[in-house]
Amino acid sequence: MNTANNDFTGQEANATLRAFFIQHLNSIYSAKSHLVANLPLLRDLVEDENLLMGIGETIDNVEKQIARMEIIYSQLDTAPPEEKTIGLKGLIDEAFLAIQEQSQDPMLRDMCILFYLQNIENVEVASFQLLRMAAVKLNTGQVGQLLKDNFEEAKKNRTLLLLISAKYITSASDSN
Repeated sequence: MNTANNDFTGQEANATLRAFFIQHLNSIYSAKSHLVANLPLLRDLVEDENLLMGIGETIDNVEKQIARMEIIYSQLDTAPPEEKTIGLKGLIDEAFLAIQEQSQDPMLRDMCILFYLQNIENVEVASFQLLRMAAVKLNTGQVGQLLKDNFEEAKKNRTLLLLISAKYITSASDSN
């Protein structure tokens, strides 16, 4: 079985994996920074108290995740990106645009917020999981644990948002 690593020496493969790791860490860091800057704007739009609580908890958790990622940058002897990357930022911007389009209907707006927050959390869970696997291969010490903490926190956020969604949909359908 031929793998891509067979084309590289050990050092070249490690350097390539490190570049991949940092590039994708930059992407998730930029998305988290953009998200934490914009999530407070949703507080004024939300009708549902559980969703409002969920947004507050998400902001707190994202701030912790960003702090851990800054430790990772330090451990890797590099710095977070000064400019935001476009990739995941585009998903977040699209979410905020869709939410604004539902401004006249509080129920649809709250559902839109829940929909996009869950999508964003799913991307984050997958990203942290893959970065964790790469960190193991890179033998980066504490970096793997920090990514595991972010991964576990993102999974908890996803579960919280799913519970809020289920409760919201149930209460919305009961009122009809």
